Amino acid sequence: MTAYRLVVISAGLSKPSSTRLLADRLTDSTVRQLADEGREVDVQVVELRDLATDIAHNFVTGFPGPALRGAIEAVGRADALIAVTPIFAASYSGLFKSFFDVLDPDSLTGKPVLIAATGGTARHSLALEHAVRPLFSYLRSVVVPTSVYAATDDWGTTGDRLTDGLPGRIERAAGELAGLLAGRAPSGPTAGGAAQEEAVVPFEQQLAALRV
Repeated sequence: MTAYRLVVISAGLSKPSSTRLLADRLTDSTVRQLADEGREVDVQVVELRDLATDIAHNFVTGFPGPALRGAIEAVGRADALIAVTPIFAASYSGLFKSFFDVLDPDSLTGKPVLIAATGGTARHSLALEHAVRPLFSYLRSVVVPTSVYAATDDWGTTGDRLTDGLPGRIERAAGELAGLLAGRAPSGPTAGGAAQEEAVVPFEQQLAALRV
């Protein structure tokens, strides 16, 4: 069985970071929900803090270093993305935006993307809708309906993981991403080494996959 390729983009600057923690929880939930349907997932995490110098050099020289090239190629091969950024000045971080600026503009066309963000207070939660979602809409991605914002206070919340607080939002967003992936054929090499042609999924089926 060919596994889905899930690439997780984390733009956290500290180590450890709440941004990476949120990315990991979204990833775990997505992988678990797909596993419940008997589907395998290969996960690759891209830590943008480790690529900051390469990204800056790419803007100046026009050529990515080996590590950045590997991340760019991973995004191009991915079946879906989870993209998580800290919120600075009511928008995504400069590092987060810079990475997507160096990608081929067509590399995310049609790919399911789950967007999420972290910040100090809940006041910045709308940055996901007025900044992050438009970015991926411009790149012609299929952004899942539920975005996940985690303020500092959210990490202390408890409750039913399916309905309450941050755990509930994580579960719902991951379920939407898993639903979109379940309606697609995983990409992978053919016998000749070429990328497998992506299956065309009827629009009605894509809508049904989001009703989780």
